[in-house]
Amino acid sequence: MTLDTLDERFERLLPNVMAFGPPDDVKRPALLIFHGCGGIAPNLLIYARHAAEAGIRAYIVDSFTPRGWSRKHAANWVCKGLKLRGYERSGDVLAMLHGLSQRPDVDSSRLLLAGWSHGAWAIMDLMTQTLTEPGEARLADGDAKALDGVKGLFLVYPYINLMARSVTRPWHHKPKTLAVLSLKDHLASYTHSLALIRRLRTQGVDVETMTFNATHAFDEIGIDKTGIMAYDEAALNSTIKALEEFIAANLGP
Repeated sequence: MTLDTLDERFERLLPNVMAFGPPDDVKRPALLIFHGCGGIAPNLLIYARHAAEAGIRAYIVDSFTPRGWSRKHAANWVCKGLKLRGYERSGDVLAMLHGLSQRPDVDSSRLLLAGWSHGAWAIMDLMTQTLTEPGEARLADGDAKALDGVKGLFLVYPYINLMARSVTRPWHHKPKTLAVLSLKDHLASYTHSLALIRRLRTQGVDVETMTFNATHAFDEIGIDKTGIMAYDEAALNSTIKALEEFIAANLGP
């Protein structure tokens, strides 16, 4: 299998990245957003716009279009764990950090990673890798230096289940983390998720949680599917506020 280099993966992803922020060339902190297995949904634009209003740059990274996958294809393959598991997608996270850190309008020393569901899985799997050997993160030249400027992880209803490497492997990189959990999450039980959070704390990860009596994908308008997933406006608003506070606390003015 031929592996991308960091530069190749970044160049592959960049044309489909959605960028938000002040229309200037000022070097600003940045938030990198990674979508769930259903692809980019309108809720992610809401978060990105609030980040931009805080004066930072926000980038929504599309992992599917550059691979030639539709949302239907992703639902049939990625959502079922048959393609692009968290470990494989973690290379997208690392490559975006690597590439954006070289931009003159991005402050490479003040970066945040945010992931929803599968996106959070990819970010968490990245934390389990030393990034010292070729092939890690499915990249030819994965480099831990790309993580140097990461000040925090914002993880919303993260996929924490059997295939997630954090379940069995420790984190080698330990940014401050906030995990937004749902009591009615059918993809990762609250009890199981909380047990993992406790293990991360024993590893020295500064991780906090906030919990809603809600379902997976609670912040997606129109997600309602026979009670398995349901939109919760109050939980969405609280998560937006939590992100704004996380940005302020970890990136500064």
